[in-house]
Amino acid sequence: MKKILFIGMLLVNSILISQTIKKVEPAFWWADMEYDQIELLVYGNNISEFTPSIEDSSITLKAVKRTENKNYLFLDVDFSKATPGIFKIKFTKKGVLNDISINYELKKRAHNSKYRKGFDSSDLVYLIMPDRFANGDAKNDSNKKLKEKANRSKLDGRHGGDIKGIIDHLDYLKDLGVTTLWNTPMCEDDQPQGSYHTYAQTDVYKIDARYGTNEDYKKLGEELHNRDMKLIMDYVTNHWGAEHWMVKDLPEYSWLNQFPGYANSNYRMTTQYDTNASEIDAKYCMDGWFVREMPDLNQKNPKVLKYLIQNAIWWIEYAGLDGLRVDTYSYADKEGISKWTKTIMDEYPNFNIVGEAWLYSSAAISYWQKDSKIAAIQNYNTYLPSVMDFTLQKIMTSVFSKNEAKWNEGMIEVYDNFTNDFMYPNINNVFVFYENHDTQRFHHLYDGDIDAYKLATTLIATTRGIPQVYYGTEIGMRGSKDVGDGDIRRDFPGGWKGDPQNVFLKSGRTKMQQHQFEFTSKLFNWRKTANVIHTGKLKHYIPENNVYVYFRYNEEETVMVIINNGLNTQKIKLNRFAESLKNYKKGKDILSGKIVDFTNEELSISGKKSMVIELN
Repeated sequence: MKKILFIGMLLVNSILISQTIKKVEPAFWWADMEYDQIELLVYGNNISEFTPSIEDSSITLKAVKRTENKNYLFLDVDFSKATPGIFKIKFTKKGVLNDISINYELKKRAHNSKYRKGFDSSDLVYLIMPDRFANGDAKNDSNKKLKEKANRSKLDGRHGGDIKGIIDHLDYLKDLGVTTLWNTPMCEDDQPQGSYHTYAQTDVYKIDARYGTNEDYKKLGEELHNRDMKLIMDYVTNHWGAEHWMVKDLPEYSWLNQFPGYANSNYRMTTQYDTNASEIDAKYCMDGWFVREMPDLNQKNPKVLKYLIQNAIWWIEYAGLDGLRVDTYSYADKEGISKWTKTIMDEYPNFNIVGEAWLYSSAAISYWQKDSKIAAIQNYNTYLPSVMDFTLQKIMTSVFSKNEAKWNEGMIEVYDNFTNDFMYPNINNVFVFYENHDTQRFHHLYDGDIDAYKLATTLIATTRGIPQVYYGTEIGMRGSKDVGDGDIRRDFPGGWKGDPQNVFLKSGRTKMQQHQFEFTSKLFNWRKTANVIHTGKLKHYIPENNVYVYFRYNEEETVMVIINNGLNTQKIKLNRFAESLKNYKKGKDILSGKIVDFTNEELSISGKKSMVIELN
């Protein structure tokens, strides 16, 4: 009878543990971190009625915080004196016969983790939407626990791309000349429809099962590193999905920005730095929800901010990340996002983070970069190392057209964009691109004009900053936002078994696609070792007859770039560039392989052609 009673008590206690504690986040941490004061979130039925304790003398439980929701406890834990190992956290409650305890692991950090080197201007970033790139494992296309099932025939449906599909084609990316991979978010997005983009995440500690597992994501980073390539995680600090488990059972009312309830953002990011802006307009920009399905996180709440900081550091450490791209960076609370960024960069001083500040003014974009003199006027610093050159991107949507009516002032617009470089604290740490997952496809805008593609690609590969390209542009993929976002995020041909064309293989490409791939691969692979392009200075000359000439140079090397955006052959007077050409007698055009003689008075370049000349 006693034995039966004992077994019964164990069973009751086991049920009590499973019913009481459902989540502990972060699930584990590391010793020897700068960020060694952790706020553990403990979630379970009425868990706040329990009293936690830690018996390990090297670990201090500094505070226990409760909220209006009894299903949460927040434990402030000091790991500063702790060593790697497993320790117990005990939860007691008056009247409960047996204590509840959980094991918590403090892991050993990877060697030199703190000083990991992030992406920089020596890299070329390739942006992938995982659901649309390649389906490596058809068994995970749908998941019985997740709402939306695979439906490849639906423009905004789940198509089945996954982590294995990406890993299977990393050698294709390496051959192309890619050094860094940026995937749109991959954490769980359990929205009932349109979840393929994964920007409405519902669990930020778990990779979406339709992409794979956390271990698969970690393997992706390892496979990239084995190829001397890097991994950028797309991180969302501004919002979660409405189906996020925590949104459905809020820790506290102020976890989200509420008005009360829902209010949409006015999307007026200018209110973030406009000295004349009204407080109400600024509030609706920062605190308004991006869309109804994406509740806006309140970074002014210290618990929210700590949760986001810890989650980002956890992924960096766990997956061996080389960088973060932060979605809707300028929509978050200004002070909160600044603290978030600074804390991560203090932990990893050689790391890199690029933020999306979608603005069409160099002054406005530069405001968001670390140590901006413009932001300093307001005593503000984002501590954000990298931003995106949306002004250049907008110019490139039309400037290369063969229709002279669409040229506006032609390459003068490009030139003028670079005249504003003085506004940026670190111009080499700026993304340069002509399309991404939110814009019109370049080949749609130019109706597949390969000459326009070559000019634009030459520009982003040789000017200052970090070039970023969107998946499939190298083989002419099209898509129109007018049809829907799903159309600019089409499936990569050959990524699915049974596709009629497989452009991952040379044999599967058309003659034009192969020509375009070869041009891109030659340029990008040359760039890998072109140090003068990575960090050299930029000197440019006012365009004449729609021909833009600029030089990248340092003490050892000089590269001359010529972009003839006109339809006709142009003869360039070389004496105009004497201060940059100096005593150079010749050079080699890396695109054509031809030798260029600088002892002549003129240099001829055909219409809609570019040259990238290494001077020697």
